[in-house]
Amino acid sequence: MTGIHPAFHPLFDGSGIDGGLYTDITRDAQRAPWLLNDTVATWSAFGLALFAALMLTGWWRARRSDSPMMARALATPLVVAVVYGVDVVLKSLVREERPCRSLPGSFTLEACPAPHDWSFPSNHAVIAFAAATALWLVDRRLGAVAVTAAVAMAASRVWVGVHYPHDVAAGALMGIALAVPLTVGATRATPWVERAREGRLRPFLLTAA
Repeated sequence: MTGIHPAFHPLFDGSGIDGGLYTDITRDAQRAPWLLNDTVATWSAFGLALFAALMLTGWWRARRSDSPMMARALATPLVVAVVYGVDVVLKSLVREERPCRSLPGSFTLEACPAPHDWSFPSNHAVIAFAAATALWLVDRRLGAVAVTAAVAMAASRVWVGVHYPHDVAAGALMGIALAVPLTVGATRATPWVERAREGRLRPFLLTAA
């Protein structure tokens, strides 16, 4: 006798929430110029690398800031990692099937993720908005760039056909809601940063200018 573990079965079908909107958006994508679709698909697949670059830039710029801001800058990757971990747990609990599997005939620019790669909330949106929120609390200019990029990332995940709109909206809200207290709380590491700025790590934490 064979069977499938209950954890491998979807629990939630999100098509009743905004499946119609998802279909409208992906239909527009199907009719869009190839150059637009190639650009969006490339951004959707590789755009998270920009957030890594922005976090690195945030650390570099924080060398000219006070110790609390440096503490936040250093904590930004950890904040994103923690938020992503919470997202993974939530995904495994909700177990929402991908729209490209739930809705017959769905058009996708990106291959539909494998079964049991759940849809809610969007990993990309969670990571992008957590990074953008943390960066906003470190450096407003970098934060503005990151927020714009996060919105573009969330929209791209629906456009390529792998998420419902509510998946990316929930991911955005989750990223913001968790990143704010975590980033603000990182200022508790200020004493450590101040001590490190007086030691061998000084060149990495404080600019001479």
